Amino acid sequence: MNIASLLRSTARMYPDRGFRYGETRITYAEVEAQAASLGSALRRRGLQRGDRVALFARNCPEFVVAMFGALRAGLIIVPINAKLVAGELEVILRDSGARALIATDDKAAVVDSLGTAVPETVIWIGGRREGSFESLLGEGDTTAAVVDVDPGDTAWLFYTSGTTGQPKGAGLSHRALMAMTLAELANLCDFTADDTVLHVAPLSHGSGLYLLGVVARGSEQVIFNGTSYDPDAVLAQIERDRITVIAFLAPTMITMLLDAPRSADTSSLRCVIYGGGPIHVATSKRMLERFGPVFAQIYGMGESPMTITYLPRTAHDLADPESLASAGYCQLGVEVQVMDENDRPLPPGVEGMVCVRGDVVMSGYWNNPAASAGTLRGGWLHTGDIGRFDARGRLFLLDRSNDTIISGGANIYPREVEEVLMRHPGVCEAVVFGVPDELWGESVAAAVVAAPGEPPAKEDLVDFCRSRLASFKKPKQIVFVDELPKNAYGKVLRRVVRDKVIALVP
Repeated sequence: MNIASLLRSTARMYPDRGFRYGETRITYAEVEAQAASLGSALRRRGLQRGDRVALFARNCPEFVVAMFGALRAGLIIVPINAKLVAGELEVILRDSGARALIATDDKAAVVDSLGTAVPETVIWIGGRREGSFESLLGEGDTTAAVVDVDPGDTAWLFYTSGTTGQPKGAGLSHRALMAMTLAELANLCDFTADDTVLHVAPLSHGSGLYLLGVVARGSEQVIFNGTSYDPDAVLAQIERDRITVIAFLAPTMITMLLDAPRSADTSSLRCVIYGGGPIHVATSKRMLERFGPVFAQIYGMGESPMTITYLPRTAHDLADPESLASAGYCQLGVEVQVMDENDRPLPPGVEGMVCVRGDVVMSGYWNNPAASAGTLRGGWLHTGDIGRFDARGRLFLLDRSNDTIISGGANIYPREVEEVLMRHPGVCEAVVFGVPDELWGESVAAAVVAAPGEPPAKEDLVDFCRSRLASFKKPKQIVFVDELPKNAYGKVLRRVVRDKVIALVP
């Protein structure tokens, strides 16, 4: 079954409901017709079943049309964080072998700088350049059929960096997206056609994936049209549009809502889905006191999107802080085990690697059989997270074995930042790690051994990283040290550095 069939069914059942984006309104019937046209136009341009279409766009209705258009044509979506800089975008385009790129025109300067990495077909949302999205729609057939696919065919190729600093494309099949959608509807929120659902987070990530379940139930959907996350504007939109569900928020977004000076009527909210990083119990208590028992937490990763464990609204209990500290219970349709270093299951209370299997787990990493074999060994996805179960079946996450930093719901991988720092002529050695941050959960810090001579200014190193990485990956704190501790094999002891330096970081 092609996952795009969800839209086709809803367009027939609820043709007049759909999406709002500022003053723009597009119904499910219109999205279905435009998606059919776009998909058939891409096929007429030579793209074949299994070819990749990259989406490098801010949130907008065209993103939804492009997403469903490519899927219903049997193509593979490659969603790309709109905040990435040219070098990061180039790596993904080259590795995925994308044959088409659909981008909003505010990304023109980034795309134009790529040279030969740009696919032959580039479609611009915004209409101010040659090759507009509107002209592509005019090339297609609004009645084109949904292309038959095998359930195991890849539908969504999500790039998530590894500890080597090189991004890896997690291939999610049509079957995996359907399993994720069913778990979403069963465990997190029983969307109905009477709901009005707000998308604030990027459609290239959590909100785009959870959009599938909302489409399946025919809910009205509102795409936040701010250029950046603005908690005051979000609160105003909740009040104005009587939002009932927020599809996805990172913990940082919740903290910013709590700290916003604006007072708004949010009594219409009945469900807020959140995840993407750790949240402090104190923050959980504040959000429940402010908004009521409307929160549902998910724990997942790009390789098993949104679907490892969940903490339902009923378990967000102010009287049970232990429950608030947990990542909740196993999601529908997945098995979760905590295993030792030999992949043997561990009993409740014992710490080990969190491992997952089920239809929602990725098929593997794109063009990377070695990484796939290691991560999926024994038929289990090895998450790299360390955790334990309690006697009630709740999972408690303790640490991440791969040193990933999660800041504001976004994954940041130390090696990637270190490689940039090491390109600065004033840096001899560098090690990057996460430090606690009340707003972001974690922020990026670096310990640097300066090259001989006058050490570079900390501000210069931050600017150097900002120009070569997405801004959220740059170090917020830099500490100069005389040397980095290493083991007998010369490997830097990252945790030792972190423990010694963290006391020096404000």
